[in-house]
Amino acid sequence: MTLNRQILAGVALALIAATTQAEWKGKGEAGIVFARGNTEADTVNFKLGMSEEVDRWKHSLDMAALRATSNGVKSADRFTAGWQSDYKLNERSFTFGGLRYERDRFSGFDYQATASAGVGYKFYDTDKTKLSGQVGAGYRRIRDGVTGATSGNVVFVAGLDYSKVLTATTNVVDKFHLESGSDDTLLSNFSGLEVKMSNALALSVGLDVQHNTKPPAPRKKTDTVTTVNLVYAF
Repeated sequence: MTLNRQILAGVALALIAATTQAEWKGKGEAGIVFARGNTEADTVNFKLGMSEEVDRWKHSLDMAALRATSNGVKSADRFTAGWQSDYKLNERSFTFGGLRYERDRFSGFDYQATASAGVGYKFYDTDKTKLSGQVGAGYRRIRDGVTGATSGNVVFVAGLDYSKVLTATTNVVDKFHLESGSDDTLLSNFSGLEVKMSNALALSVGLDVQHNTKPPAPRKKTDTVTTVNLVYAF
């Protein structure tokens, strides 16, 4: 079994084990566009975010997929999955351990898989405003999509997670993630606006930006994805 399949299998097993013991809360969202006629184009994106808290522990799972074709030619194919477990030290501080996996055939890397640990701090934690940051270190494996060569090294990781309730039906979110090592530095940021239509349904508009400092030639360093999705909360 290859490393990327092992990562996926590990995340899946962890999710199955956790969901049998605790109640999860979260949301799933999806957007689909089909164009037919002079141009045939299909675009599908899907996201799932869920978490549960048990005593001092908080476990979170995030998954996202993007696929697009134009006139039968695939133009986007990305899948990411992340798992993080936080342990509360006090009302503000926590430690964390996490796994992250990304497969994106158009980024120049077949996959990037990272295991990391560190500390975090909640700067704001109110009903309307939440802002937390975290820093740590980990180990990352990368496979070059052009040469097929794999490399691994220690990485510095950091992140910021922000949300703000603007009105009773509207809120904004911003999530930043950094992984920096000798083979590449990955920076990703998602900014979104969500408008509730009911207790369970909402409409979201988001901008996802991803930047690799050393992608294999001739791949570009920056990718952006703009989404309009229907959201279901559970």
